[in-house]
Amino acid sequence: MTKKAMSVVDRRSALKAIAATVLAGSAPLAPSSVLAQAANANRGAPLMRAIPKTGEQIPAVGLGTFETFDISPGEPRDHVREVLRRFHAAGGRVVDTSPLYGMAEVCVGDFAFELGIADDLFITNKTWTTGEWLSDNSHSEAQFRRSAERLWRKVMDVQQVHSLENYDQVLHLLRRWKQEGRVRYIGVTQWNREYYDTMERLVRTADLDFIQVNYSIFSRHCEERLLPACVDNGVAVQINMPFEKARLFTCVAGRPVPDFAREFGAETWAQFFLKFILSHPAVTVVIPATSNPDHLTDNMGALYGELPDKKMRERMVKYMEEIPGFADTLNQPPYPGKNYGGVVTWPFRSA
Repeated sequence: MTKKAMSVVDRRSALKAIAATVLAGSAPLAPSSVLAQAANANRGAPLMRAIPKTGEQIPAVGLGTFETFDISPGEPRDHVREVLRRFHAAGGRVVDTSPLYGMAEVCVGDFAFELGIADDLFITNKTWTTGEWLSDNSHSEAQFRRSAERLWRKVMDVQQVHSLENYDQVLHLLRRWKQEGRVRYIGVTQWNREYYDTMERLVRTADLDFIQVNYSIFSRHCEERLLPACVDNGVAVQINMPFEKARLFTCVAGRPVPDFAREFGAETWAQFFLKFILSHPAVTVVIPATSNPDHLTDNMGALYGELPDKKMRERMVKYMEEIPGFADTLNQPPYPGKNYGGVVTWPFRSA
């Protein structure tokens, strides 16, 4: 990501980007989507967060790509091109991906280059490998080379140990890559609370720049120790699965957003859930994943406007806990009623 791209995307540049892409005739927007993007631009500057170790500013709403950008070769993929285009036009810059996400790196790399936005993007990537023997880095090296080719870049902004796989060995390698200038920041990722003690230990002892962890209005376990540890140790926090893989929307289907959400500018349930996350002081960036351009536009609304304070956050949790079905959020398959069907299949989905 260039220094120019790191600067705050102001209202004028956002409006110009929207107008240019509409006039260019690429993947025409529905009128409601045009209005939604213009509304986001009219809210003022996007919410930016500093990476604690350097002070570098990044927009607080990013884009995840697991499953959503995993398009089997030969299948239509214009919709994810449009997702990436709208994301950039709305002020988004942080895109999270991984070699494990099937064709996601390919889609991100192809479309970022085609759209002319590759240098603007702040890419957070991962490595997942053990090698053939202890201290064998050849698998990680090969994985990095392939990621660089797919994403069309020599340097990764963030490189993380995916799900803590072989983290003792791989962190040594990531530190070397950082010294060599191949990556700018290093970190670890996980989504399962069973590993939060390990993550906390690494936050306190491993000189990390980033972690990626699950946090939502439903899954709040990391508030207890992990997020405070990140604040204490200057570690940036990237949030995955903010909608619990779309399962949070089940219990609120057909239910309007509560009136009090207007106090912090949440017009939809997606913005309600994202603004809850962003209002935690430890959170640097949240990365909702979607393959739907209109859902992307909705999500980016959370990048603008006010955030709930501590009292409001408590009210939001209480409100959700009183909704029938909220307690059963995780007792349903990921992405209810949807099967992405890419190269990678979600391991817990029934046949």
